[in-house]
Amino acid sequence: MLPQEIIRRKRDGQALRDEQIRQFIAGIADDSIGDGQIGAFAMAVFLNGMNDDEAVALTTAIRDSGMVLDWTDLDLPGPVLDKHSTGGVGDVVSLVLGPWVAACGGFVPMISGRGLGHTGGTLDKLESIPGYDVAPDNATFRELVRDAGVAIIGQTGSLATADKRLYAVRDVTATVESIPLIVASILGKKLACGLEALVMDVKVGSGAFMPTAAASRELAEAIVSVASGAGTPTAALLTDMNQVLASCAGNALEVHEAVEVLTGQRRNGRLLEVTRALAVEMLLAGGLADSHNAALKQLDSALASGAAAERFERMVAGLGGPADFLARYDDYLPQAPVVRAVHAERSGHVQSMDTRALGMTVVELGGGRLEAEAAIDHAVGLAQVAAIGETVDAERPLALVHARSEADAERAVQQAHDAFVISDTVAKPPTLIHDVIRPTTQSGEAI
Repeated sequence: MLPQEIIRRKRDGQALRDEQIRQFIAGIADDSIGDGQIGAFAMAVFLNGMNDDEAVALTTAIRDSGMVLDWTDLDLPGPVLDKHSTGGVGDVVSLVLGPWVAACGGFVPMISGRGLGHTGGTLDKLESIPGYDVAPDNATFRELVRDAGVAIIGQTGSLATADKRLYAVRDVTATVESIPLIVASILGKKLACGLEALVMDVKVGSGAFMPTAAASRELAEAIVSVASGAGTPTAALLTDMNQVLASCAGNALEVHEAVEVLTGQRRNGRLLEVTRALAVEMLLAGGLADSHNAALKQLDSALASGAAAERFERMVAGLGGPADFLARYDDYLPQAPVVRAVHAERSGHVQSMDTRALGMTVVELGGGRLEAEAAIDHAVGLAQVAAIGETVDAERPLALVHARSEADAERAVQQAHDAFVISDTVAKPPTLIHDVIRPTTQSGEAI
């Protein structure tokens, strides 16, 4: 069928057949379909949506538009698992989660991205580590997954090749905010990694990608349904992003906190709690634990013994970073020359914060990017960010700004200050795990 006929069918609200969707996506991948037709297709999907079968067909077509990784020849003694997040502020979960699950017997080939807008990027954080190569050759990547159990790298051009063109056109045609297109973009890349199970972290709140809690839930439910329909069992956690997840936001600062969690220097906190909840789901999905309590016991043992930290250090060294990174991470991570406290105008309690605004404060310091190719200052950011419900006064600031210059620091102090609401009453901290969504059987029971 001609591309314009496929577009017309979707424009008129008709369902597309699997072979029609695959034909169109193949045309995107081999450049036989132009940007104008891609934009028309995206707008037709944006306006008319897709049914479940179409959404699965679109996702698998994008998955199959490039190389699909196959791990069977490595004879791995455990399941191939991964996690994906819709992005947030201070969300350094991947750096803790991947090694932690690997220490429990999973194999985690994690393909991650860079930050854009107010959200931080896992690759930018890892590039705070001197020498860390986020783009190794495929042989190195596979060997590291086999030997360390985890490798966190960037997407190669050979995976889900149609997605890059489709996303670029969506970005300039106001069609990004389409659930079927979002789901296909996320899952097309993830499922190309040859996973046996996937866990999604879908953020809810002022720093989330989706604008409302209802939209976040809709996305989470769609991801679980489509991924499971495509043959990869998937669970999704709705996690809170009404405040910075770690106690900091900024690349090297977040790596520093991730190391403290892995090495046991931080034994509580939001970052650890959310990571543990995601890790439990990964162990259950991969058959590495037969109950919630058994998964928790495994995870706590792997963290306390240092096994999770050891996997992280092996990954860092295997990708070109320092072999003694855990022992000397303070020496290796870049530090900003200017540090300034952000104080509230009066003593009180943190009632709420505009998490997105805090993320943008980091971006404007140079720690994020508004354009895809912009350079990153890994040292800058916000540290010791006060939590909702916490008391702030002359001794306890709202945050510490880490900046490259005094002028940058002064501007960031004001921006960060304006992102907080202070009250005389103590606010209840928001629930961290809003819900867990799992695939269901035809009878509606959770699997």
